[in-house]
Amino acid sequence: MVSEPALVTERLSVLAARLRVEGVRVGLDELLAGHRALAAVDASSRAESFFALRLAMCSRVEDLPVFADAFDAVFGTGWHDTLDLMPPAARAMLPRIGDPGADPSPGAEPVASKPVPAAWSPVELLRTKDFAALTDVELAQAQRMLARLARRGPRRLSRRARPSRRRGDRHDLRATIRASLRYGGEPVERRWRRPTLRQRPVVLVCDVSGSMEPYARMLLTYLQACVAARRRVEAFAFGTRLTRITRELRGRDPDRALRRATEAVEDFSGGTRIGASLGTLNREHGRRVGRGAVVVVLSDGWDRGDPELLADEMRRLRRCAHRVIWLNPLKAHEDYEPLTRGMSAALPHADHFLAGNSVASLEELAELLESGMETT
Repeated sequence: MVSEPALVTERLSVLAARLRVEGVRVGLDELLAGHRALAAVDASSRAESFFALRLAMCSRVEDLPVFADAFDAVFGTGWHDTLDLMPPAARAMLPRIGDPGADPSPGAEPVASKPVPAAWSPVELLRTKDFAALTDVELAQAQRMLARLARRGPRRLSRRARPSRRRGDRHDLRATIRASLRYGGEPVERRWRRPTLRQRPVVLVCDVSGSMEPYARMLLTYLQACVAARRRVEAFAFGTRLTRITRELRGRDPDRALRRATEAVEDFSGGTRIGASLGTLNREHGRRVGRGAVVVVLSDGWDRGDPELLADEMRRLRRCAHRVIWLNPLKAHEDYEPLTRGMSAALPHADHFLAGNSVASLEELAELLESGMETT
């Protein structure tokens, strides 16, 4: 039988891991601070435990609503005591919350309970919910999740190396010679260099035709977050023609950036010519693709153009790019089969085929970009 202290330690570790997944900076120091905070309060009180752990693990205002959702997910959903029940000295130590909805709901009586796993979580439901079914409130929450997700991307080994304090395989001859001058030219102190990683270029090509209208808004939001969060990211939109929207998507205001991008795309919610659009990408923007970039095509595959042209352009794109990943929102349906002419022509030349209908599917894309692709 697991002891109660061991159970609390396990749940705190789960809480810290969940916060890290959501983008909160929680390390070993914050985890130990959480243990000390619980020891300093009445851990049987849900309210005192909530506020003590929040004070120990949150360092930014935007972390507060994320912590509230994670706390409910790990320790079970339910009430939170109102702030008025806390002493004024303890209330003054709490961080200020910019969003009133981030505070726990008041009005319930305290109940002593042990930590239990949650049966469901609003964050988990939002992660797996289809973009086409999101409400306006959920859209805003999903946008914040995509902004954190967009920071993740592929990396590759750089030709440049950095000085290293540890012994390695690469000698730093110049630094060793300079250090030997202190000892009359004897190489007493040997210096080393280590390889470094740099961001691999990413090219995002989003279908904004009429069939993709339920998903185009959120996918463009993901494109904007990627352009704003990382360097060496190129963004394109296409319907019947290809439009480069990297410059329009730059900036700190996502709404203004999306408005500029929408105005720049003349064939928004129109027809689809994937083959011709990829041909423009290969010929007019090949320099951005031909440097080992990862190309991500976000489209349902409905194409009015020539499927042979699409197959030829996908073959050409595959030869130039490091990886080609195709995201199709329709793939999330269990009975979906890629039988359309466009998907049948494109899939043989794609390295990976994923769904792009939810935050969870884009998390799968981020994991694919980060895992196993940094050294190839």
